[in-house]
Formats: sequence, structure tokens, C-alpha cells
Amino acid sequence: MTLIDILSLYAIIAIWGLMLINVVLSIGGFLYYIRVNRTDGHIKLKEYPMVSIMVPAHNESIVIRKTVQALLALDYPKDKYEIIVINDNSSDDSAEVLKKIQEKNPDRKLIVINTDNVSGGKGKSNALNIGFSVSSGSVIAIYDADNTPEPNALTLLVENLMSDDKLGAVIGKFRTRNRNASLMTRFVNIETLAYQCMNQAGRWFFFKLCTIPGTNFVIRRSIIERIGGWDTKALSEDTEISFRIYRMGYKIKLMPLSVTWEQEPQLLRIWLKQRTRWAKGNIYVLKENFKYVFDRKAGAMRLDVLYYGLVYILMLSSLVCSDLIFILSVLGFAHVTLGGFSSVLWLMAILVFVLNVLITLAVEKNEFNMESALLILLMLFTYSKLWVVVVLNALIQSANDAIFKREIKWYKTERSIENNREPGENANVHVRVKRKKE
Repeated sequence: MTLIDILSLYAIIAIWGLMLINVVLSIGGFLYYIRVNRTDGHIKLKEYPMVSIMVPAHNESIVIRKTVQALLALDYPKDKYEIIVINDNSSDDSAEVLKKIQEKNPDRKLIVINTDNVSGGKGKSNALNIGFSVSSGSVIAIYDADNTPEPNALTLLVENLMSDDKLGAVIGKFRTRNRNASLMTRFVNIETLAYQCMNQAGRWFFFKLCTIPGTNFVIRRSIIERIGGWDTKALSEDTEISFRIYRMGYKIKLMPLSVTWEQEPQLLRIWLKQRTRWAKGNIYVLKENFKYVFDRKAGAMRLDVLYYGLVYILMLSSLVCSDLIFILSVLGFAHVTLGGFSSVLWLMAILVFVLNVLITLAVEKNEFNMESALLILLMLFTYSKLWVVVVLNALIQSANDAIFKREIKWYKTERSIENNREPGENANVHVRVKRKKE
């Protein structure tokens, strides 16, 4: 057996192994969705706690108005929540936009913190720590600046959190409100539903594990105080704080009926920048927590660390091997003696991939159709391949950051102007907005 054959066999085994894990998680997620959908998700409380909603925002004037309006319209008791917007070192007109909203809602507790480049501009974690310092709620809720949560989103999260003392946080689901804006947002919509949401549901169903997604979640104030706030070195502050919550003995639950709609990148270059930041953040968290895989005291958290390790180590290496072998074979520099056997396995893998994603989309209204099947097949050979580029770029950037000791700063996701339709109608006005380089 040649080296090429060995690499080919490794790639097939690794990819099939990862795919089977996703299939199992999808089955668990599907069953959990069915269970939850039989209820309305509510667990009535005798008394509702004070909630501090924090919204970190950097140059978000395009979307911040719609976000704050959605937060003001939540069905949670009006006297039981405050909204804290951390307008972090913005150079656009976010401060003016937020001031006008405050003036129109004098009876509501809407706090706006405008930071400069001395105290702010150092990333989402730093902004959250600033907001937390002035918050008063016993429960903290986080929403990104481009989010428009449905009216019952916060109530569902808080009710589930307060109903179980073993829960440290409860997360909801996020949907793509501009899914029809471009081919990129269609791909992101499918990825979000089939992997980020469904895998979370499967992990909760089987292992009572979830990872905080960064938006549309609530967490106990006492936990933030005990861990000393958010890690300012973590670009993926959501994943990092999830592992710390696990180590404290708490669980993180998914409540998929709590939904927020968010704007996703419509252009490739914006998507690449955003996902590279995510990958860098997750690599940092994996590096800091991989030691706990061998620590029995870490409990179920070890499974999540192992899961991230499989995604970023096994998947990357297997995809690089398979793509490299394919390119070399096409150019005539390599020949795989397992050719016929491996071709059958690859075709089966493609079929399983498409069917698995289609089944996970079946739980969502208007998502399961022939167009989705074609998009899934297309994204397998395009969008999915970009993941390798993202991770390799993240590894290079992480190495450079470590060598040159660069300070963590905001990595701004460029937004697009939207019309005034309701969340979920997926009707964007496709206008590019040019900004100064930050």
C-alpha cells in the first residue's frame, strides 16, 4: 500500500467517522425538537427576576435601531428588565441613533454606554465586562447588535433557567433573517439550522451539553461574578465561558422555541473575515482547555472539548488529505490503488451528507424542499471547502498574534441596509455600505 493509499484511507475513515457523529447528533436533535414542539416551552414562575440585557455594539448604526426596538417590544415584564447598549468606540452615528431612541422611550430603562479607544475598542469580551459593571439584574441576557428576538424569546429563556438550579445558562436558537439576500446567506442559513442548531439539540438530548452561541442566551449573574467576567483574550468568548460554566458543575440547556433573527454576511470576503475570527477564538479555547480531556474532575465537559478537537484537528487534516490527493490525481502525479472502493465510499458519503441535512431541515417551516437539496449538494463542493481556508488562515493569524503579541480588538462584521419588514420575512435591500478601515 502506497503513502497515497494510506492518506486516502485515513481521509475516508476520518470523514465517515465525523459524519456518523453528526448523523447521531442530528437524530438526537430531531427527537428533542419533536419533544419540545409538543409544548409551548413556558414554565410559569411565581416571580420573575430582574434581567439585564446587554448589547455590545461597534459601528452598528445600520442595525442597532431595529435591535433595540425588538428588545423594547419583548413580552417580559417591562419593570423587570433593563437594556444596556455598550456603544464601544464607534466612529459612526450610533450614539445619535441610540440617544433618539432613549428620548422616544423616557419611561423605559435604556442605558447607553459610549466608550472611547482608551476604555473600549478591545473586543466583545471587554465590552461585556463594561456593561456588566453597571448592570443590576440577577440574570444577564446577551444579544448581538444585529439581532431581532421574537417577543417571547427572553421569557422562555428566563423561565427555563429559573426552573432548574442545576442550569447555569439557557440558550435559544438564532435564524437568518436575510437568508434570501445572496447565495452566501442561503448557505449560512442551511449551515445554521443543520449544524449549529441541530447539533446543539443533539448534544443536549444525549449528553446534557450545549455551548453558548454568543447571542440569545441568559446566564446567572452569580456565575459571572464567580469567574471574574469575560476573558478579554478570547475572541470566541461564548465558547470560552461555556467551558468555565461546565467546570463549575452547571449545565447549559437549549430552548429552541426561543428564537432571534440575525443578519448574516452576504459577501464572501465578509464571511471569511467573520469565520476566521470565530475559528481563531475556538482554537484559543481548545488550546486552553484541551488538558481537561484527561481530567476526570472536568466531568461531561471533556466530551465537548473532545468534540471541538475532532472538528479542528481530525476534520481539517482529513479534508486537506482528500483535497490534496484529488488534485494530485487530476494532475497525474498520484494514483490511488483503492480507486474503485474509495469512489463508492465517497459517493455514499455525499448521499448521507445530503440526506442528513435535509432531514434536519424538515423540522423548520418552508425549509424542506427540492431547492434545499440542490443547495446542499452545491455547498458540499463550495461552501464546505472554504472551511479549510478559514481554519488554515486562523492558525496562521493565531501564530502571528502570539509571536508579535498583538492586542485583541474588534473584528467588525460589515452590515447591509435592510428594509422595515418584520423579522423572518427575509427581504433585504442589497445596499453596500462603505466604511473607513478600522
